[in-house]
Amino acid sequence: MPHFGGGDVHGQAPSGGGDSSLMVDGPTSKRSNTTPLPPLPPPLSAARDSRDLTALMSSSWPISLKFVDVCFRVKIEDSSKQGTSLRRILSPPGPTREPAAASTQERTILHGITGVASPGEILAVLGPSGSGKSTLLNALAGRLHGSGLTGTILANGRRLGRSILRRTGFVTQDDVLYPHLTVRETLVFCALLRLPRTLMCAEKASAAEATITELGLSKCADTIIGNSFIRGVSGGERKRVCIAHEMLMSPSLLILDEPTSGLDSTAAHRLMATLEAVAQRGRTVVTSVHQPSSRVYQMFRSVLVLSEGRCLYYGKGSEALPYFESVGFSPAFPMNPADFLLDLANGTYT
Repeated sequence: MPHFGGGDVHGQAPSGGGDSSLMVDGPTSKRSNTTPLPPLPPPLSAARDSRDLTALMSSSWPISLKFVDVCFRVKIEDSSKQGTSLRRILSPPGPTREPAAASTQERTILHGITGVASPGEILAVLGPSGSGKSTLLNALAGRLHGSGLTGTILANGRRLGRSILRRTGFVTQDDVLYPHLTVRETLVFCALLRLPRTLMCAEKASAAEATITELGLSKCADTIIGNSFIRGVSGGERKRVCIAHEMLMSPSLLILDEPTSGLDSTAAHRLMATLEAVAQRGRTVVTSVHQPSSRVYQMFRSVLVLSEGRCLYYGKGSEALPYFESVGFSPAFPMNPADFLLDLANGTYT
C-alpha cells in the first residue's frame, strides 16, 4: 500500500523472505511467519570447484532486499568556523584573538526510508537533486559504514555480509573506463581481473563475449570507448559497458546510480529496456532515475519517491497517480507521471 507524507514512513513493508531481522543498528525484531526463501549458497570462492563456464554465468541466486526505517546522519563543521587558518594568515600583524573551538552539527540525510526490492522487478528511486537517492543506494549496497547509519537492511532475511556483497553489483554515476581500449578489450581485461582464478583465460574471455551479447554490445565491440577528446562509443553504449562490468560477476542484486543521466529519451529507453531484460532473468534491480520519460516510467514495477531525505511515496508505479488523486493532488492536465511526482517532491505543485 502506498505511503504519503512529509515525515517518516510508517506501516509494514512487504516481506521479502524469511526475516530473521538483523539490524544495521537497532533492536532485533521477531521472526515473521512468512514462508522463508531458500538460504544463500556458499560464497563464490568456495563454490568455484570446477571450470564450468555455464555454471559461472548462471550462478545468479534470487535476492529479495528489504529495508525498514533506514536513517543516515552526518556531522558537519559549523560554517562560521571554517577558514580560520586562512583568515589568520591574511590578518595584519599584532595580537589576535584565539578563535573558539569549532563546533559540529548533525545533519540527517535519510529519514526512516522503508521499501522492498524483489527478484524479477525494477525498483525505481525518484527524486530531485539532493533528495538522498545516491545515499540510499550506497546504504543498500553496503557502502556506508559507521554509527550514522541506522535501520534494518536485509537480503533474504540476512545481514549484508560478505556472501551478499559478492553477489551485489553497483554501477556508479561516473565511470572510469580507459578511453583507448575497445569495448571487447575493456570487458576481457575486467574479466581477467575479477573472475575466479579457477577459470582459464580462454574461459574468462568467453564470459566477456557472453556479456557483450547479453547487453547488446556486439555492434560496437571493436569500437574504442573514447572520451570528450577522442570519438568512441555513444553515451548509451558507454553506460551499457559500465553495466557489463558488473554483469560479468553474474550479480543477483544490481544497483545503479542514475544510469540514464546525460542520455536522450531514446537512449534512456533502450538502456532501461536492457535493465528490464536483466530483471526478468530473476535478478533484483534497484536504480535511481532523475527525470524518466513516460515510456521509461511504465517499466517500473515499484517506485520510491524521495523529497529532502523523506519518503513521499512508495508503492506500485501504476498506482501513484490514483493515490495522489484520492488525497486531493491531481494533475491539471494529462502529463508524465514522473514529472508530476517530481513536481510534488520539489513542492511546486499548483
